[in-house]
Amino acid sequence: MNKEVTGTLPFCVEKLRQNAVIAYPTEAVFGLGCDPDDENAVMRLLALKQRPVEKGLILIAADYQQLEPYVSDRELSVEQRERMFARWPGPVTWVLPATPQTPRWLTGRFDSLAVRVSDHPGVQALCRAFGKPLVSTSANLTGLPPCRTVDEVLQQFGADFPVMKGETGGRDNPSEIRDVISGELIRQG
Repeated sequence: MNKEVTGTLPFCVEKLRQNAVIAYPTEAVFGLGCDPDDENAVMRLLALKQRPVEKGLILIAADYQQLEPYVSDRELSVEQRERMFARWPGPVTWVLPATPQTPRWLTGRFDSLAVRVSDHPGVQALCRAFGKPLVSTSANLTGLPPCRTVDEVLQQFGADFPVMKGETGGRDNPSEIRDVISGELIRQG
């Protein structure tokens, strides 16, 4: 296939619709992502990362509306919503109560789900074109540093791995993670 076509937004959206795992640039590093509603795609992503399903995953989205089917918004107070929206879109991941319908392959052993509305233009375009959020975890094989360039993704995952061309947002650290209910810092950003 033509290498110029492989890194484009339409190519990556088509791969997602075919239940593939892709890599794409985020605020700090490249992420690995797939359709959150496809258990087989999520299991392939977890196998690539050698990550146990019990740990749960992050969903990344273009806007909060894309996340609403997965989170129990009615459990949030006005103050908790305001605290969350004050930091979005941006590099802050919030842990919210999950709906009972949210698949366990996303929540792991938890009754909550980590979610982020990204301000990265590539993530925004990808989620809008795909029409829903993506699973998002750092693009790296176990024991190796997260990929920060397209070339690093191809070195770690192979020359034919679907990767959206683009630049990361230039941040040094992955997203901060906070619990929306308590405000507690889970991971420093």
